[in-house]
Amino acid sequence: MAFGTLTVVPVPAPRVIDRKVAAGAMLLAPVAAAPLAAAAVLVVLACSAVRVPALACAGLALAAIALGSRGLHLDGLADTADGLGASYDRDRALEVMRRGDSGPTGVATLVLTLIVQCGALTGAVLAGHGEAAIAVAVLAGRGVLPLCCARGVPSARPDGLGATVAGSVRLPFAVLVPVVLAGVSTLAPGLPWWRGPVAVGVAFAAAGVLLFRCARRLGGITGDVLGGCVEAGVTAALLAMAPG
Repeated sequence: MAFGTLTVVPVPAPRVIDRKVAAGAMLLAPVAAAPLAAAAVLVVLACSAVRVPALACAGLALAAIALGSRGLHLDGLADTADGLGASYDRDRALEVMRRGDSGPTGVATLVLTLIVQCGALTGAVLAGHGEAAIAVAVLAGRGVLPLCCARGVPSARPDGLGATVAGSVRLPFAVLVPVVLAGVSTLAPGLPWWRGPVAVGVAFAAAGVLLFRCARRLGGITGDVLGGCVEAGVTAALLAMAPG
């Protein structure tokens, strides 16, 4: 479920999707994102080898991630922004998010987010640690999903992806994920040992802020909110690693 939902990697569909399977998929989200991180790292390395300008390198790496995830999280970010900006009425906001098209608020949020991501990754590439920055950001961004699906976080709707995974992850496991990611990130080549854990912490803080806002505004999570939290985490992590 983790690979099939979060990537274009062809895998057999799970025979049963229940709370246990949903929890496992969310906990394994960073593992499922490893092929995306690897693809982005290869793009950065290839661009560096042939002296592609840093901004173009950043754009190509982010495009590889978007293609490898079917643009799922970017779409979720745009829909979440449209819902939050549409109306103070909860039902109206959820209706806007369900439509699937993007309004001006969603488009503006998506464009500005990609600009910030490209700018931050460009800075990391110029500083010589673009590969480490994109790898940590991709894994940290997907690592926020267990937090979003922790026990006590409700679903905004009775159906959909949000209803399937909401509240499925036990809180100790949701807390363990960022600890493990922070530990692994200390090994990121080209970065001071502390830079990776800081990026992971910032990613979870940014996703947590958006999660809190959506829980209060919408009454819980949806699949779109999960995508928005992932992109918030990626953006924050890249910004934390942009300086040299």
